[in-house]
Amino acid sequence: MTIDHDLKEQEAHARRVEQMRRYLGKSIVALFGDPKVVEIMANPDGQVYVERLGEGMTEFAQIDPYSVQSVLGLMADFLHTTVSRDKPIVEGAMPTEFLRSRFAGAIPPLVEGASFSIRLPARSVFTLNQYVERGIVTEEQRDFLEQSLRERKNMLVSGGTGSGKTTLSNALIDVIAQSSGAEQRIVIIEDTRELQCSAPNVVQFLTDDDAGIDMTRLLKLTLRYRPDRILVGEVRDKAALALLKAWNTGHPGGIATLHANHPEAALLRLDQLCQEAGVPSQKDLIREAVDVVIQIARDPEHPAGRRITAIHEVKVNRAEVSPQG
Repeated sequence: MTIDHDLKEQEAHARRVEQMRRYLGKSIVALFGDPKVVEIMANPDGQVYVERLGEGMTEFAQIDPYSVQSVLGLMADFLHTTVSRDKPIVEGAMPTEFLRSRFAGAIPPLVEGASFSIRLPARSVFTLNQYVERGIVTEEQRDFLEQSLRERKNMLVSGGTGSGKTTLSNALIDVIAQSSGAEQRIVIIEDTRELQCSAPNVVQFLTDDDAGIDMTRLLKLTLRYRPDRILVGEVRDKAALALLKAWNTGHPGGIATLHANHPEAALLRLDQLCQEAGVPSQKDLIREAVDVVIQIARDPEHPAGRRITAIHEVKVNRAEVSPQG
């Protein structure tokens, strides 16, 4: 009975994946095999845009509204939910055949036409040296960041949506990995798998909404895994408090990302997130736990489409601003 049920599930999954491929089209499906592609976006007008590592966003192709709507329906089915006028949003990880990419889509009345955005997991690392070559980071900034990583300073990578926070975090993690041996245990916590670390002693955790396991719970679990460094994807809720406490109690050298428009705003937002845990302002804890805030921003005038606008050293209360800004 169980074998028959499992076989039917496998067949249904295979059909669903094949339908997704058909509705996305060969050219879009091929993007999942390109290690430089980090985002695929279909707008309500059917225009598809693609962002590649270090190259910014470009127009790619057209997709018809029926196909977009069908992809959203198939994703909803895969996630055991529905998409309708009453439930116009679909969010979640795609099947393994699509690299468990992060999918977000919506239909009218939220948007004029069905649309989606697919965030692909990192498969190649854009290094700090490549940042220098592209003019996103100066040599002085690279040297400062590398020194800060060697000194086990806690770093907050701040920026707006699509500014490249995760890509920059992976470049920083690459520096850590190059000098990490078996004796240095690195624990990574994310909502979706985007951070990449080639160090030998790594444990990666993912939150699980269905099981009620959030980032706060994982941070508490992490402390029992004997971490030397704690790296976090995006901090977006009261988990900020648990992260700061962990960083401040014998686990220096961490990295996390946060949505904010400048370093001071990042520290303020971090404080606001801490207060979601029902505690008063944690400015003293933040100043003690966070050493460096790196601000990255999208810049259509820049050949790479983004640049580092500031590196803020929290404890000395000064900012090193990019000569380009």
